Amino acid sequence: MALRDRLRRLVQKPGSVDLAPFRALVAEAGERESRAGELSDEELTAAASALREKEDLAELCALGREAARRTLGERPFDVQLTGTLALLSGHVAEMATGEGKTLSGALAAAGYAMRGRRVHVMSVNDYLARRDAEWMGPLYELLGVTVGWVGQSSTPGERREAYRADVTYAPVSEIGFDLLRDRLVTAAGDVVQPEPAVALVDEADSVLVDEAMVPLVLAGAADLDAADPRYADLVRRLRPGLHYSTDEEARNVQLTAAGAHEVERVLDLDLYAPEHLRTLTAVNVALHAEVLLHRDVDYIVRDGAVKLISESRGRVALLQRWPDGLQAAVEAKEALEASPSGEILDSITVQELIGRYPVRCGMTGTAMAVAEQLTEFYSLQIAVIPPNTPCVRDDQPDRLYATAADKEVALVEEIAAAHAAGRPVLIGTGDVAESERLARRLARAGLDRVVLNAKNDAEEAAIIAEAGAYGAITVSTQMAGRGTDIRLGGSPAPGAGPAAPGTASAEARGADHDRVAEAGGLLVIGTGRYHSSRLDGQLRGRAGRQGDPGGSVFFTSLQDDLVTRYAPDEDAKDTGDADGLITGKGAHWIVGHAQRVAEGVDLELHRNTWRYNHLIGLQRRELLAERDAVLQGDAADRAMAADAAGRHAELTKTAGADAVADAARQVVLYQLDRCWAEHLAYLADLREGIHLRSLGRGLDPLIEFNREAVPAGKRLLADARKRSIAAFEALTATEDGIDLDSADLKRPSATWTYLVHDNPFGSLDERALRGLINMFKGRRR
Repeated sequence: MALRDRLRRLVQKPGSVDLAPFRALVAEAGERESRAGELSDEELTAAASALREKEDLAELCALGREAARRTLGERPFDVQLTGTLALLSGHVAEMATGEGKTLSGALAAAGYAMRGRRVHVMSVNDYLARRDAEWMGPLYELLGVTVGWVGQSSTPGERREAYRADVTYAPVSEIGFDLLRDRLVTAAGDVVQPEPAVALVDEADSVLVDEAMVPLVLAGAADLDAADPRYADLVRRLRPGLHYSTDEEARNVQLTAAGAHEVERVLDLDLYAPEHLRTLTAVNVALHAEVLLHRDVDYIVRDGAVKLISESRGRVALLQRWPDGLQAAVEAKEALEASPSGEILDSITVQELIGRYPVRCGMTGTAMAVAEQLTEFYSLQIAVIPPNTPCVRDDQPDRLYATAADKEVALVEEIAAAHAAGRPVLIGTGDVAESERLARRLARAGLDRVVLNAKNDAEEAAIIAEAGAYGAITVSTQMAGRGTDIRLGGSPAPGAGPAAPGTASAEARGADHDRVAEAGGLLVIGTGRYHSSRLDGQLRGRAGRQGDPGGSVFFTSLQDDLVTRYAPDEDAKDTGDADGLITGKGAHWIVGHAQRVAEGVDLELHRNTWRYNHLIGLQRRELLAERDAVLQGDAADRAMAADAAGRHAELTKTAGADAVADAARQVVLYQLDRCWAEHLAYLADLREGIHLRSLGRGLDPLIEFNREAVPAGKRLLADARKRSIAAFEALTATEDGIDLDSADLKRPSATWTYLVHDNPFGSLDERALRGLINMFKGRRR
């Protein structure tokens, strides 16, 4: 470790960046502000275009500030320009909620574009990508920068046009899906994405950490077995403790001896006979779906389909699904029609996708909590940008109760008291089920409330915008990535801009703001600590926006899932007062300890999962280099001319050199793609099977995985070459051309994209790290 990094860890927050050089540039930009204000629009655009020939960051800030004032009615604060400069230096800018990250990011994207680099601004969903592209569009236009956006419904033509722009806004998933589709094109002109240059990531901690190892998948139609509904019915009748048991983290479930006997009795077979291995697997998957996945917690059922819920965002995870077997088992459990299944043609994790970009930067309200991960996995440092107006939010100590029942009683009383004073209240819950349970309790107490969870997330912008209204009560699941500020007194529609001074609208907003401020501002209440302190911070950050008054408090209990899962052996020895309230330091330590254990486990799981995917990424890179040479040039034609010289000469004589070159290209591309899809399937089976072979033998699963995966990867190109030669030899030709069907080059009749949700029981790496929780539990006060 460099001496500078050692000193940084000793004297300041790890990963933080010195802001002094940025502040000096902002001060210089301030000196140029009046001159920029005297420019006409045409002169301002010309001055901005001149920055493509020279780098002058102070001038960029001055021109950007003036352009924002003219087009958006907003003059960027000094801290916003500081954030822009941090992004332009390749850092993650930590800026509190409401401090104007969107504008800072737009000015940084324009700055990169002026340097001749295409920028992909990656958001967390379609709504934010389109909103921000359209909202910032006039700013980009005045600065002479083109902008486009991509969404889930964008056509190939619209995508190609958007990617041609200097700056492209898109959900990170759509950028990944477009990359996967580009990797399977059979004509160079069908590629839609340019070479990666700059990735500017919004909600950087969520994308780069929470979703880093989520695989984005391109699948092709294939005939796979649907889950047998008999197994769902069977496991539903099994009894916990007698027929199956779960581990203390509730991540794994297994049949007991009695359970196996019961399954064998019902199905009338030997469950562990080799010929019934698929039945054993199907029963285990059905058992996992029944016992460990809970409706309105892990998923909801909407429009006759299972919709997964993002743990880090508390909303429906669009396009996400579990691996096919588990997905089908949950659908069978809910008696739903099976969704299409298919063969995985290619996949890429979010971390690998971001790693393709030579320049990476991002912005978020909560980066310091994951400084270690951002540095370790992305070589990113964090610039902590101070708020424009000091935060005066009152963050109260946690209120810890002995039981969940005591906590909920106190929680409703606190909400009622704040509401009676006219104070708006935002309550952050852990999942859909808890949000609805709390909503029912509030209704019984006669309190009107609005609920925002995965079941009505389409209305989220409107609900959040009004969460700061006088006396409002809003119950929500996780607030990360909501993308809408909560303004005291209620908020205008996103992108609407400020009301003109002196208008009735402006005066009404001001009066509403003052009324709520006098009541104490927004009160944020957490119904329990999240598995990450960063998520707690994201919830707290909704109050105290831009110097507004506000407060936050978390209600916790020793029966919360966080405590029972990650610190089940800790004994508080404190039952609290008559209301169950616990004030002892030891009990409060247990809650913090449980959260630290959860964070430590998540980090180690990330590291271990990366180790598996790193090897696959290296193998993919080698194959893609070969594929690009075939797609873009004559590598396939030269290879077939050398390896199948006789047939190549015969086909050329009949169909012509151009037709043969194109046929060779199609043959080799098909075989490369086919070998890669089969290799991915092999690695998936290997990764799962390695666990069984490693148990009880003292073997390292990762070493065992690499022992077999490395040689298989080395055979890939040779196997594809052999298949290509055989297929090329089988081609037939006439004067009208070459019949590719004669080589049996059958690609999937349909393809689709989705994200694979981490198997909650059970990717191999998680099972291999079972001891982690016990290791962290061993760390005492």
